[in-house]
Amino acid sequence: MSHTTTGTEPAQPPPEDDRAFFGQPRGLMTLSGLEVWERFSFLGMQAILVLYFADTVANGGLGMDPGTAASVSAAYGTLVYLVSVAGGWLADRILGSYRAVLYGGILIACGHYAMAVPTATMTWVGLGLISAGTGLLKPNVASMVGKLYRTEDERRDAGFALYYMAINIGAFAGPLITGWLGDHAGWHWGFSAAAFGMTLGLIQYVLGRRHLAGRKHSAEFALAPKPMRRAVLMIVAGAVLVAVVATALALAGWLTMDRFVDVLTVISVIAPVVYFVVMFRSPRVTAEERGRLRPYVVLFLASVVFNFILFQAYSTMMLLASTNARTEIFGFHFPASWYASALGAFEVALAPVVATVWARMGPRQPHASNKIAFGVILGGLSFLLMVLPTSGHADDSYKMAAWWIVGSYLLLGLGDVLLETSGMSATTKLAPKAFASQTMALWFLSLALANGIQAQIVKLYGEVSNPAYFGVNGAVAVVAGVAVIAAAPWLKRTMHPVH
Repeated sequence: MSHTTTGTEPAQPPPEDDRAFFGQPRGLMTLSGLEVWERFSFLGMQAILVLYFADTVANGGLGMDPGTAASVSAAYGTLVYLVSVAGGWLADRILGSYRAVLYGGILIACGHYAMAVPTATMTWVGLGLISAGTGLLKPNVASMVGKLYRTEDERRDAGFALYYMAINIGAFAGPLITGWLGDHAGWHWGFSAAAFGMTLGLIQYVLGRRHLAGRKHSAEFALAPKPMRRAVLMIVAGAVLVAVVATALALAGWLTMDRFVDVLTVISVIAPVVYFVVMFRSPRVTAEERGRLRPYVVLFLASVVFNFILFQAYSTMMLLASTNARTEIFGFHFPASWYASALGAFEVALAPVVATVWARMGPRQPHASNKIAFGVILGGLSFLLMVLPTSGHADDSYKMAAWWIVGSYLLLGLGDVLLETSGMSATTKLAPKAFASQTMALWFLSLALANGIQAQIVKLYGEVSNPAYFGVNGAVAVVAGVAVIAAAPWLKRTMHPVH
């Protein structure tokens, strides 16, 4: 590895770092540690966010009806993933990955501290800051992990496996802490815990910066000075203009919460359509690459269907758990938001099992499109399972056993392990070379679209019966998964080099 210097510090980590963390580069521990705390704060907050929205004002909540609470929570997710598309570009062209992640983490921490202030205004300010910060941090941490390895380094896949395990450890721990505080001390104490967690992540990130490859470099594809100044001015001016127009429309009574949610949904639909049209029509995309884009559209839509179900683990499923599920196991009482931790726990446990199964099957393992299809079907089954305990009741005062929610999350967690790993791999292999650096943006657009659709559909939660809501959504996902399996022969022919 090169050891050129910039200033007085090396641009690359010291040689002894190369196998200092379980045979992996020492920088992997720094980045994994950051992700533990970022997911701790993000998903810890998200596990109680919809409950905070739906709780009464007297109890410190915002007093929204359940459907609106779930819709606003989904709109927040839409905004996060839409901003993530811009975050990748800012890192590539202006900030560089290290600074993008650092500034993003600072914004996230400030957002959580803002949400710790018990006023509705600070809640919205905090969510805006977290959206902007996550958009900067999330797409760039993974690219920094990749920079720790040479292209031919055989440790790369194992390193990413450790990195994704760190993500799920944070996803497991976050709801446990924020949920307990939200239930026993108040929602804003839960948000404070998220702020504290992100602060710890930032501290260890800065302290471990010398172990990160290329951290002294500027943006990898930096704009020339004059275009960069122009881009920065346009970004600042655009942000100010949007803020002024939004404020004016809100004061005039036109920009209501419902309309804001609708605008985000429309953007989440238009953005991927435009992205695909640009790629299909680009003269830089060869005929062969264009042929691989067609099957990718199918996988993109499969991802949207699955994540539409997955993201409801933190919205409608949380609402259902808070009103109609028992919150005790073997006599131990726990907050309803703790159910969200089950999803992270199952993914931590199942990921190595699935990886081992695929390794042992070798060339006999299912095609990537079938793995994705199985994931979508499992997501649908996780909702169909909820039809059983929610049916046959005279009113909504019933309480289902905890194992129903846990079983649903088991199916959902396994589906996520199958789909996310295969989906990300397929994205990197099927994207045209001219758009290779934007593959993460393409993946985030599928997540934004899933949240955008969710923001509309969840408005029906509480308006229709629970068996109908979970049954119809689950059935649609199962049918979508079966359709992908039916298209497998065509997908296998057109997805080369994906196997």
